[in-house]
Amino acid sequence: MRKIYIVEDDGDIREVALYALRSAGFEASGFECGEDFFTALDEGLPALVLLDIMLPGDDGLAILKRLRNAAQTKTLPVIMLTAKGSEFDKVKGLDLGADDYIAKPFGVMELISRINAVLRRAAPDGLTEFGCIVIDNAKRAVSAGGKPVALTYKEYELLHFLMLNKQIVLSRDKIMEAVWGYDFEGESRTLDMHIRSLRQKLNAAGGHIKTIRNVGYRLGE
Repeated sequence: MRKIYIVEDDGDIREVALYALRSAGFEASGFECGEDFFTALDEGLPALVLLDIMLPGDDGLAILKRLRNAAQTKTLPVIMLTAKGSEFDKVKGLDLGADDYIAKPFGVMELISRINAVLRRAAPDGLTEFGCIVIDNAKRAVSAGGKPVALTYKEYELLHFLMLNKQIVLSRDKIMEAVWGYDFEGESRTLDMHIRSLRQKLNAAGGHIKTIRNVGYRLGE
């Protein structure tokens, strides 16, 4: 289970984020300040950190700088939580090495999507698994039930996105945006055709891809 730490002094925001993360299949822990956060880091590193900028004691930018200056956390993925419209904080965070930022208040779907995108970029050489489906990201190779599966480029990207968001209902627009991009102008049936092809190529494992009527798709129950 992928572990996420959130450093946020607003208890309501912190609890909403923790609930969303756990519902999405992450192991999540929250901290009110940098001191508690660094104490937890001594016990083990998470897969990613959600870091608010406005904090008591050291602010988020100071904490980010400290993370980037330490060998063990130099490449630890960090998403900054910024005040809406605060362009200076966004630019400063990115300049200091943040992987992404999200403005408060944020939507749950956007939060999970951004986390998965950063994790995907941060761990290109690992394995992504769901049931008997395995993706070797370094080789861009897929297997199901121990047998290799030959996929096209877009089929691979689609399956990878579904696996990174397993158990989450994904709207058609969200999938199209993530896999084909903002400027994709093809027919909407393109997604359905790729889903159908994926199911066929994965054989029995293709049954894990569920159609959610009038919404989109989900990998898993």
